[in-house]
Amino acid sequence: MMYSIVIFPSSKVQEVANSYRKRYDPGYALVPPYIRLKEAFELDEAKLPELVSHLEQVASSTDSFSAQFHRVSSFHPTNNVIYLAVQNKEPFNELHQKIANQCVNEKETYAYVPHLTIGRDLSDDELRDVTGQLSMAKIDLNSEIDRFHLIYQLEDGIWSVYQTFLLKK
Repeated sequence: MMYSIVIFPSSKVQEVANSYRKRYDPGYALVPPYIRLKEAFELDEAKLPELVSHLEQVASSTDSFSAQFHRVSSFHPTNNVIYLAVQNKEPFNELHQKIANQCVNEKETYAYVPHLTIGRDLSDDELRDVTGQLSMAKIDLNSEIDRFHLIYQLEDGIWSVYQTFLLKK
């Protein structure tokens, strides 16, 4: 089964992200807006208890924090993805490292960059047009981050929460 580890930001941030995702993200209906901590990976169900135990340890040793989203950016030319950029990357990077250190040992496809995708699979022209428009938008969003989620993919492609892990207050 396919799993991933993500953070869902506040509902206000999700509303803003979804206003763009409806138009620019073909995965809009499959999962709420998220910040990925570990990209999707295959895991044998027999190894799930070990992973859950590791994630519980990570959560109990990590303080909650705030996330600030401050601009729209893209991964072009590597990937035609548009995202809300995270201003304070350090807490996300630390959490990613803690999870990745003992998590699934698969190599990540891309270097870890905390972000919230609002568009993907765009043509080069569409990407330039949309990023040009959105780069002028004033983005000033905050979200308290006090949990992360282990999610899994259903047969129809929809992602569902398997377990939620609360960070220290």
